[in-house]
Amino acid sequence: MGRFAPKSLDLDGKAILVTGGTGSFGRRFIETVLTRARPRKLIVFSRDELKQSEMQADLAERFGPDAMACMRFFLGDVRDRERLTLAFRGVDIVIHAAALKQVPAAEYNPSECIHTNVLGAENVVWACLANRVKQVVALSTDKACNPANLYGATKLASDKTFVAANNLSGDIGAKFSVVRYGNVVGSRGSVAPLFQRLIAKGVAELPITDPRMTRFWITLNQGVDFVLSSLSLMRGGEIFVPKIPSMKMTDLAAAMAPDLPIKVVGIRPGEKLHEMMISVDDARTTVDLGDRYAIEPAFVEYTRKSFGEDHPMAADGFSYASDTNDDWLSGAGLLELLADGPPAERRRRATD
Repeated sequence: MGRFAPKSLDLDGKAILVTGGTGSFGRRFIETVLTRARPRKLIVFSRDELKQSEMQADLAERFGPDAMACMRFFLGDVRDRERLTLAFRGVDIVIHAAALKQVPAAEYNPSECIHTNVLGAENVVWACLANRVKQVVALSTDKACNPANLYGATKLASDKTFVAANNLSGDIGAKFSVVRYGNVVGSRGSVAPLFQRLIAKGVAELPITDPRMTRFWITLNQGVDFVLSSLSLMRGGEIFVPKIPSMKMTDLAAAMAPDLPIKVVGIRPGEKLHEMMISVDDARTTVDLGDRYAIEPAFVEYTRKSFGEDHPMAADGFSYASDTNDDWLSGAGLLELLADGPPAERRRRATD
């Protein structure tokens, strides 16, 4: 179990649904839950039937028919409120991971990004309330803090939607929280797999957008553990932010290919030099929980105990950004993160 593994969380007998369940996070989340718990139902909700078929076959081969008895695969799109409402019947926990995430694609196709990330978030909230889902965790991104691109702006709107949903819960008792973290090592679209592919092709240099650029880094396993542990901590309305290391992109390239020179290719549309997960304005309602921060809701119209009653508030003027972070990832540390595989693979390596 990883850095943010929950100290206590009982998923046995629960019905859990993951939107965007065939994505990098969704697949690892499903693998982890199958390894650690015995849920009543474990539902993958996504729109790609080929990915669902491939995922189903892979999980059946790795976990066997007994573990697969709880699995369900629902075709659908978060843009379709009626389909979501049907899929969420009898569900106890929803993990909302579905999103359009490519920054350049969002800049070029803004309406598509808005329909999935903003209106889709509203549809998820609606379906959860209609079905009296008890716990909802929505995945966000560091790009939602002080957004400089459309993707970040849509995820900020999504975050606000899920936080405000607690004010609509009433006697339903549903709790909505958000987790916000940085770049995921090894996920689709991450620069690390891109560098690995280029190195394997024998390129003469690695492309770097800007030598000053820094990013936060987290592994898929840490991301899954962070979501699971946030489920055990959530009170509703907070945005959980993990304490994770930063790394310069030039150091990343040097760690992966120390003999290759870099080529500066320029920042892409909507891209930042550094990422921020908590702004100075957010700091006024931010609580330090030890291994993470919790940005508490600015206004509360429901009964909720503040984390600030038991934990210290962030200092005045505090912000959490990748360039001013006090935790930095070394080259050896990055290579260790890249080797961090799914639970079944890690079990096999330990027993080989």
